Amino acid sequence: MKIEISASPRTLQGTSASRRLRHAGKVPGIVYGGEMDAVSIELDHKDMFYKLKNEAFHASVLTLDIGGKKEQVLLRDYQMHSFKPLVMHIDFQRVSQTEKIHMRVPLHFVNAELSPGVKLAHGIANHVMTEADVSCLAKDLPEFIQVDLGHLQAGHSVHLSEIKLPKGVEFVDLHHGDDRAVATIVVPRGAKEAAAEEAPAA
Repeated sequence: MKIEISASPRTLQGTSASRRLRHAGKVPGIVYGGEMDAVSIELDHKDMFYKLKNEAFHASVLTLDIGGKKEQVLLRDYQMHSFKPLVMHIDFQRVSQTEKIHMRVPLHFVNAELSPGVKLAHGIANHVMTEADVSCLAKDLPEFIQVDLGHLQAGHSVHLSEIKLPKGVEFVDLHHGDDRAVATIVVPRGAKEAAAEEAPAA
């Protein structure tokens, strides 16, 4: 998914200037990184508010258009008001096409309802992780990573090393020798008793 954002250079700095921007329906922000200087920008608040609700916006290479000049960036940070639906500030980082980036990418779990641990043992799929840190070139960054739970038995887990990744992408934890569990099939006590009662009947 290609996501493009429009922004304008921001000349006025400081708390008062940022407050006036927000009153005008704008969000103060900054883009930094690469070999260029950091640039203060302003963006449309409504557009940013709804884009931040999009999962892909947090884990994609974005196209940032600043007054007609386009750059490839990543969302690196944003601040929300403590109780109002208001984006206070947003940070973007320029990306290099030749250097690897680190990003947290969402995990999408599929086929849990088909797994032996759920179908036969009345288990529940427990998602230990909902996102994972990956390393890759910007062009290889996946929008999400699919985790197939269809083979899981009750009490068993799927680990990072068992997940098929797109070409050029690697898990940072695995690179450091940490093969973390991503999901497991947990069988509640009541489900165990139900399965035991069904076994003689079968």
